Amino acid sequence: MAKPIHSMVRVLNEERSLAFYAEVFGMSVVDRFDYPDFSLIYLATSESTFELELTVNRSQSEPYEVGNGYGHLAFAVEDLEASHAAAKAAGYAPRDIVEFKPGGALLAKFYFIADPDGYQVEVIQQHGRYR
Repeated sequence: MAKPIHSMVRVLNEERSLAFYAEVFGMSVVDRFDYPDFSLIYLATSESTFELELTVNRSQSEPYEVGNGYGHLAFAVEDLEASHAAAKAAGYAPRDIVEFKPGGALLAKFYFIADPDGYQVEVIQQHGRYR
């Protein structure tokens, strides 16, 4: 059996990214490794052992190109409306909440928000398979 342990994104501004993931998702630094040319910063919540690895390359001065192959990260939350309102109040720009109801039954209720480097993050109401 394989267990997913982390996903990685490259970030331009460490402080801005740490603030975003702390404010919007309650993530905090659980480990970090600093090297002359780059840093690896691992974030997690108390809800899961899954981590987000932020890679900060010191030589990078221009924003990264996310590209057309990137999908998104996803977080499940207990109260989608409160999460959306908090992200908006913190100065971020979450998109509108959407209900996905193929065939009339609610499969998912969610919104997307872009992190400071343009990575899309889906925030899903805990429901059904999304726990």
